[in-house]
Amino acid sequence: MKHSLIPLALAACVVSACSDGTASQSRPDAARSERSVGVIAQEVVVEREAERIEALGTARAMASATIYSEAAGEVESVEFSAGDRVQAGDVLIRLEADEQRLDLRLAQVAVREAEQLLARYRRIEDTGAVSDSQIDEAVTALEAAQIEVEQAEVELARRIVRAPFDGFVGLTDIDAGARVTTTTVITELDDRTALYVDFNPPEQVFGRIEVGDVVSAQPFAGADRAYDAEVINVDSRIDPTARTFTVRARLENRDDQLRPGMSFSVQFELLSDAWPVVPEAAISWGSDGAYVWIIREGRALQEPITLVQRRQGTVLVNGAFGAGDLVVAEGVQRMREGAPVELIETRQAQVTSPVAAWPSGDAVQEADAQ
Repeated sequence: MKHSLIPLALAACVVSACSDGTASQSRPDAARSERSVGVIAQEVVVEREAERIEALGTARAMASATIYSEAAGEVESVEFSAGDRVQAGDVLIRLEADEQRLDLRLAQVAVREAEQLLARYRRIEDTGAVSDSQIDEAVTALEAAQIEVEQAEVELARRIVRAPFDGFVGLTDIDAGARVTTTTVITELDDRTALYVDFNPPEQVFGRIEVGDVVSAQPFAGADRAYDAEVINVDSRIDPTARTFTVRARLENRDDQLRPGMSFSVQFELLSDAWPVVPEAAISWGSDGAYVWIIREGRALQEPITLVQRRQGTVLVNGAFGAGDLVVAEGVQRMREGAPVELIETRQAQVTSPVAAWPSGDAVQEADAQ
C-alpha cells in the first residue's frame, strides 16, 4: 500500500505544475488583447445640408432711359460723345430756337405793356376816371401776358435736350444740322453704378429665397471673378410654361467693370436639414455599407451611416451620433468592436462656410425623433 502512494503524488505534482504554466501563459495573452489602440479623433459637428442652385441671369442698369426730343426741328449742336458720364440736367443736344426766342421776347413786351397800363389805372383810380371793371380787365390782361411768357419759356426749353439723371450716354446717330422729330432716338442713358441681375430659379425653391439673401453672380465675359449680389425683389408669380419665377438682385458696380445686358451665372445655396459632419478618411465600408468608429467611454463602437452630402474633405452623414461625439479620424484600420482606445490627438472640426453649425448637439436626433 505504501508503494502505491508514490505514483499518485508524482502525478498530482505534474498536474499542478502544468496548470500553473498554463495560467502564467494566459495572462500575457489577456493583457495583449486589452492593449489600447492609439488613434487620432475628431470632434463631430452638425451642419445643415446645402443645396446649390444655378440659374442664368441678365443684367440691366439701375436706371435706364431712351432719350427723345420733346420738339421737332434742326439740330444746332451735339454736346456729348458716346461713353461720356453726364450729370442730371447736363445739355445733350440743342435745337435751332430762333422762332421760340422771338415768341418769348414778344410775350415779355406784352407783359410790360400790361404792367404799364395797370400802373396808370392805379394812379388815377381815386379820381373816378376809370371804372373798377377797367381795372379788373387790366389785371386780367397782365396775368394772361405773364402766362404767355411762361408758355414761351417752356417752348424754348424744349429746344434743349437734357440728361434726366446721372449716368453714361451711349452712341448717337445725330449730328449738327440733322432734323429730328419727337420719335427720333437721340441716345441711351444708363446709370450703371449698380446693376440689377434678373434670374429665374425653378419653382421647387419658391419661398426659400428671400429679400436680403446674397447670391454669387459670375459674368460669362469675365469668368475669373464672381460678385456678391443682394436679392431685392422676388416675383409673386410662377411662369406656368417655364415653371420658374423671377428674382432680382442688386450688384454694385462702382469700379464700372460690368455693363447692362451682360449674362451671368447666378449661384446660391439653400440650407435644409442638419446632419453630423465627419472627415472623409473616417468612413469605412463593409458588407452592410458605410460606417464610422465612434469613441464612447474609451472604447471604439462601430456606427453604421448613410452618406448625405460630400464636401471638400468632409461628408454629411446620417447616423446615431451628434455634435460633441468623437469619431476616429486616423487609425481606423486597427479598430475592432469594443477595443480600448488611446487618444493621441483630438482635432476640432472646422465649420464649412457659408453653412453655419447647428447650435444643439442633439438636433439631428431630435429631428429624427419628430
